[in-house]
Amino acid sequence: MTRQGRNSMDKPVIVTVDDDPGVSRAVARDLRRRYGQEYRIVRAEAASDGIEAVKEMRLRGDEVAAILADYRMPQMNGVQFLEAAMDMYPYARRVLLTAYADTDAAIQAINVVDLDHYLLKPWDPPEEKFYPVIDGQLDAWLRTERIERSELRVVGDRWSAQSYAVRDFLARNHVPYQWMLAEDPEGAQLVKAAGEGCHLPLVVTVDGTTLESPDQATLATTVGLSTTPATDFYDLIVVGGGPAGLGAAVYGASEGLNTVLVEAHASGGQAGQSSRIENYLGFPDGVSGQQLADRARRQALRFGAELLSARKVTHLEPRGQARVVGFKDGGEIAAHAVILATGVTYRRLDAPGLDEFVGRGVFYGAALTEAPACRDTEVYVVGAANSAGQAAVYLSGFASKVHLLVRSDGLERSMSHYLIEQIAAIPNIEVHTQTVVVGGGGSGHLERLTLSTKGEERTVDAQWMFVFIGAEPYTSWLGETVERDAKGFVLTGPDLVQGGKRPRNWPLRREPYYLETNVPGVLAAGDVRADSIKRVASAVGEGAMAVALVHRYLEKQ
Repeated sequence: MTRQGRNSMDKPVIVTVDDDPGVSRAVARDLRRRYGQEYRIVRAEAASDGIEAVKEMRLRGDEVAAILADYRMPQMNGVQFLEAAMDMYPYARRVLLTAYADTDAAIQAINVVDLDHYLLKPWDPPEEKFYPVIDGQLDAWLRTERIERSELRVVGDRWSAQSYAVRDFLARNHVPYQWMLAEDPEGAQLVKAAGEGCHLPLVVTVDGTTLESPDQATLATTVGLSTTPATDFYDLIVVGGGPAGLGAAVYGASEGLNTVLVEAHASGGQAGQSSRIENYLGFPDGVSGQQLADRARRQALRFGAELLSARKVTHLEPRGQARVVGFKDGGEIAAHAVILATGVTYRRLDAPGLDEFVGRGVFYGAALTEAPACRDTEVYVVGAANSAGQAAVYLSGFASKVHLLVRSDGLERSMSHYLIEQIAAIPNIEVHTQTVVVGGGGSGHLERLTLSTKGEERTVDAQWMFVFIGAEPYTSWLGETVERDAKGFVLTGPDLVQGGKRPRNWPLRREPYYLETNVPGVLAAGDVRADSIKRVASAVGEGAMAVALVHRYLEKQ
């Protein structure tokens, strides 16, 4: 059915909010004149009325394509309004209406609410200054893969590692869902409807389909993530969806390479789990790892890259001029070149009694889905690098107290100065130096930790511990194909020719390019590479650089 044939209430909505009645009517008039056949125009002359209108549309299940809000409103300014509306309609395009004097506020809003555009008033003639902007925003909305909020319901146990794994997978892949405990009334009803012997966690889709304790591949397929490659041969395969992998996918696809990115879990990698990245270029007010990863993912898709989710790579094999990548669940794809960007994982704590509580009070990484459940409790964060500091700052907004456990005698050697200053200024964060975790215990979930400070042990009550210690590269699947150092990091470029020796089985007359491994056409970028700089910006840069070297490799084939 075409849009023209729809009833008015079936049309997507454009919302405009401005407390100046004359401006409000003018905006609505210009919108109806151009878009009235395709969209329903809803205007409000007060921020409170606008919020109520958005809430009603959310309850009715209306689609909102764009929200235009004036910056200067008495009850709440336009940035605050868009931030509130974003919670209900995360996929709506957000446009701030502002005067020239308020452009600084508009620039700030780009970071605060992921603002899509700001318009200076007045915009006469609209044909030149208004419609082209709105055309672009509506086109972007139409091209966005929209998953409606609350389509998915997840029912599980509070201290279930499997329930946590499902919620973490959905959250890190930007899939909205509603979480409920099995003992809650609505949760109990869903479990009963699923039938006797239902295995938790239970996932219920909008059409009533139920998944019992689903694996990641099944879950990914159900929520519409791509898991099957479109072809069996590409120009470039990128293994890993962290900053380096996403950077490589964006630059590879934008420069004309038929590119596929394969990710075992979720785009963003460790950086995607960060609650706040404040030293990334271009984001003076900081940006969450999830937001940065989602922007990069959408950017890669816009350039035509293919993204495969929940596919674990288990082997890499050169076959003549092709480079073949095989999957754990069967099947393989090939390409002219491969970029390894599998990143690193946090090292496990070597302390008795902790492994059984992973996902049940012990979490490796930020585990942002758990933060609201930590409200008014004491939380323990282990680590002394930026990731631990960012987590401590974020969790301090929920927990009554955050204990930051540091093995060394301070933070200065491993944490950025700006984070040290932030931590010092937050009263409910306490830093414990020369302190390590030597044990843990509980019944069904973590209940206590044994800490050692300067050799003296003590036991503390603890239900939440987030661990950020060291890094182990995910490279064991490479076997003997790709050379690595003693810690498992991939050797590239100059590291392969130290002492004048050529790489093992190197078939070419030239030496390996800077990011190239001992297999021609296979490059490494980001944290997985030996002696790389462990920063988001450098990982993105290496992803882009690797693509440039792929072009050089292909030109000389």
